[in-house]
Amino acid sequence: MRGLDAKTAVPDNKKTMNAKAETIGTGKAADVGLLTLAVLIVVAGVAAYYLLPTTVAPILRTLSVVGAIVVACGVAWFTTPGRGVRSYLRETQFEMRKVVWPTREETIRTTLVVILVVVVLSIVLGLIDIILKSVILDWLLKL
Repeated sequence: MRGLDAKTAVPDNKKTMNAKAETIGTGKAADVGLLTLAVLIVVAGVAAYYLLPTTVAPILRTLSVVGAIVVACGVAWFTTPGRGVRSYLRETQFEMRKVVWPTREETIRTTLVVILVVVVLSIVLGLIDIILKSVILDWLLKL
C-alpha cells in the first residue's frame, strides 16, 4: 500500500497529526534575540504614539502602535514559539474540519429553549424576591 503505514493502514500524513508531542525549546540565542527585538518594536510603537505631537492625526498615532504590533508578530513568527503557534493553528484547522455544525433549525430550536428558560427563571427569581421582601419588611421588621 502506497502512502499507508503497513501496520495500521493509516495514511502517513494523518498518522503524524496529534501523535507527536513537541517540546518547545527555550534558551536558543536566536530566539531570545528575535523575541527581544519583537518586544522592543512594540515598545517603540507605543513610544511613537506618545511622542508624536498631538497635531498629528490620531489615526496615524494609532497606526504606529498597530503597525509595531504587526511587525513584532512577524518577527516572533520565526522563533521556536512562533513555530509552535503555527503548528497549533494547523492542528486547530485540522480539528475544525471534523466539527459537525448544527443545522439552522437546531440552532433556532436551541435558542428558543434558552430564551424560554431565561424567562421562566427570571419570573421565579422575581417571585422569590417579592416573597422575601414582603416577609422581611412586613413581618420581621414589625415584630
